[in-house]
Amino acid sequence: MKGLIAMSTQWDSAMLLDRFDDVRAHTEALAAPLSPEDQTVQSMADVSPTKWHRAHVTWFFETFVLAEHEPDFSPFNEKYWFLFNSYYESLGPRFSRPQRGLVTRPGAYDVGVYRGNVDVRVRELIATLDSGTLDKLTPVIELGFHHEQQHQELLLMDIKHVLSVNPLEPIYAGRPSEHSTPDDLGWVDIEAGLVEIGFQGSGFRFDNEEPRHRVWLEPYRLADRLITNGEWLEFMIDGGYRRHELWLSDGWGKVSAEKWAAPLYWFERDGLWFEHTLSGTWPVNPGLPVSHVSFYEADAYATWAGKRLPSEAEWEFGVVSKGEPIDGNLADGQTFHPRAAGAATGGLRQAFGDCWEWTSSAYHPYPGYHAPAGAIGEYNGKFMSSQMVLRGGCALTSPHHARATYRNFFPHSARWALSGVRLADGGSPLVASA
Repeated sequence: MKGLIAMSTQWDSAMLLDRFDDVRAHTEALAAPLSPEDQTVQSMADVSPTKWHRAHVTWFFETFVLAEHEPDFSPFNEKYWFLFNSYYESLGPRFSRPQRGLVTRPGAYDVGVYRGNVDVRVRELIATLDSGTLDKLTPVIELGFHHEQQHQELLLMDIKHVLSVNPLEPIYAGRPSEHSTPDDLGWVDIEAGLVEIGFQGSGFRFDNEEPRHRVWLEPYRLADRLITNGEWLEFMIDGGYRRHELWLSDGWGKVSAEKWAAPLYWFERDGLWFEHTLSGTWPVNPGLPVSHVSFYEADAYATWAGKRLPSEAEWEFGVVSKGEPIDGNLADGQTFHPRAAGAATGGLRQAFGDCWEWTSSAYHPYPGYHAPAGAIGEYNGKFMSSQMVLRGGCALTSPHHARATYRNFFPHSARWALSGVRLADGGSPLVASA
């Protein structure tokens, strides 16, 4: 979940201050239900402690805003630059990611003090800069907003994993959806040809969404909704996790080595399947989208169903050409979990929100892409290897990130992200770009 701003919206200092306060306060609101102990635990290497997320996004503002522009700048704590640097090689050494949970100090309260100090200083800087300097700094500040919102999503995904290993089955927030059953899966036909994808226009976007370019697409179909838990149970009953012929070789290696038998957070108790959610542990609801499945699982399900996953170009062009609005089950709804698709519309239901949707596309640069120079250029370009693209956002995603061109990415085997499956048919998963 990395990216870089390409162009800023027009802001004045009052607008920046309001947005800064909103974004920073929301992070603290997400952390508020958690104890200091909750905020320190790291349950696996891919998960970061809550207090680390709170500190890292603060480090970002301190490093890229205050250090560059605050008169007589001095870091709040020089050791924090080592502890809370995530992956910026050009900014010096950093603490090992898999060992972040071993750092009990600073504690959650101390991180709050750090956040408060940086907040005051950033606010003072924004309020006192002349308009010309502020215009130059605004793109970095706006990137900081979006960066923190990305970490708000990660904070929720990570604490979900942390709480899942607790035998007391604690609740974070929210309440379960009503029991539902899947409706019939529909299909939306899309006439394509030589189309354009990628961001165009003004406003915020990450650098990996550009440049806009042409792609050839054969006519294809997209499923009108996400695959449900009930449909996934049919895959499991038919031996989906035991049939090697359905799986890519690396995927079958993961299934065998890690004993996958169901989506992450599912477990069987007295013959009934249950699912851990942020609102507690509940019987698997058959009408909700299946979630927390890896690319390997998504691909195996598509093979079992006689279909395939869409390419990212097919996903983007399909959503744009059908005029799907950005009004799905996103973070502002505070459901913290996917919801049922609702009645068929003739279009693409659940295009935005609920679950990030795996595509068949490797995360590579678009034709003509060049990573920006400097430390901030490390934000994105160097991750364009060994990962797959997901589209559409999830129930934990800020609406500010939900757009048709947004490219999320995770490794093939990642399951802790809130990811799901939309099928494609016809056409070809191979595309040519020009």
